[in-house]
Amino acid sequence: MFHYVNGQKVNVQFNGDRFFLRGSVEYTNPQLTVEEIQGIIGTRLLEVCGNYFDKCGLHTPDASDISQLSELLKKPKDGYIVAFLLNTDDVEPDRYSINPLKQSIVDSGQSAFPSAYLKTDKLKIDEAYVKKYDGSLISKTEAQLITDCLKTANGSYLDLVDSVKYKQMEQYSEIFGINLSLYALRMPLSTLQAENQDGLVHHIIAESHHDYKAIEEAYTCMGRSMTKRTTLLTVPHSKKGYGSKRAARGKVHFEGNKLLDVTVKYKTTKLYPNAMDPEDVAVAVAEDSFTVPGEKLVDYSFQETPSSPQFFLYSIGSPEDAAVWHAVGSFASPQLLQSCSSARIACREGKLIKNLSEEYNIRLDVPLQFNLAPEGEWSHPIHRNIDASMGSIDDMSDLAHRGMKLEHLSAFK
Repeated sequence: MFHYVNGQKVNVQFNGDRFFLRGSVEYTNPQLTVEEIQGIIGTRLLEVCGNYFDKCGLHTPDASDISQLSELLKKPKDGYIVAFLLNTDDVEPDRYSINPLKQSIVDSGQSAFPSAYLKTDKLKIDEAYVKKYDGSLISKTEAQLITDCLKTANGSYLDLVDSVKYKQMEQYSEIFGINLSLYALRMPLSTLQAENQDGLVHHIIAESHHDYKAIEEAYTCMGRSMTKRTTLLTVPHSKKGYGSKRAARGKVHFEGNKLLDVTVKYKTTKLYPNAMDPEDVAVAVAEDSFTVPGEKLVDYSFQETPSSPQFFLYSIGSPEDAAVWHAVGSFASPQLLQSCSSARIACREGKLIKNLSEEYNIRLDVPLQFNLAPEGEWSHPIHRNIDASMGSIDDMSDLAHRGMKLEHLSAFK
């Protein structure tokens, strides 16, 4: 994992027994949103409270406990429970139409690229976007921060986004009185790029494509039928750089029990609008088509066949013992949560990915699932949008006074 210390990215390795608690922020926008900061605060609160009561014993907290917890929240991260952000680097850079770099992302031909492939050389702030959404999705101060960080990004869009968000985390740590600079982990593409062919995520991709039965089991975990076979378990990237899962269309073909090939077609596709203007829809511009032989997925090498696996598969490789989701039941999909749980159970029963415990020391228990309940979802005090940038909020106490509700989700409901 990594975090930022005094503006510098620092890698951190964990050894020994820990309990990992997953949160997340997006690479679809450099600026921190209200939804993201609520998720970070909720995850940090759960981490610190968990560590505190692990040491002191579970009991109804009194004023003394609250005082001690408040002090612990100000301090650097420490304890048996480790909160971290799993940042998915295979998403489009402007998936939700809230990226102030949006026009240059399209103009540079990178709108259908995975964020991990994006280069910053031709990126710049979209002044029309800032003018239109100043005070709702972005602030001029944030636009300047992004411009400054562009100068030191060394070409990497991922480093740009992380540097902006960590600078903002430091700023809001002071305001909220909580150390918000959590550790982070990039998956799946950064992991695949760093692995060799016998690495964990490589193994997950290869095993899930082993034969008809393996693919059928993965489809079952997703609640999908094998009738049409148009869902790709991993989306092969175009040689032109495209990797958008939304822009990709596919078909899986078999020869008996053997995976014969996968056909892939990329076409220009609308993504999602922001909450301020339903007509302002992000777009992934792409045109390409090709075929990937089945053996390239069964004997998988990312270097030869770069691709983006589905979240429910690669999240098996995330070191999480618990996860914090955002507004499952309104904005977030219960189906994704169910797919992740089903995949872990299938692996534990030896039906999906084999030898994970023996070869990779992966625990296959379904992680505890927590949800920031929709009724406590933070939003802009005036516009009521959850994708508002933190810089567009004048009064942070308005958010803090709303509180938040964290609920436990059963994996079997």
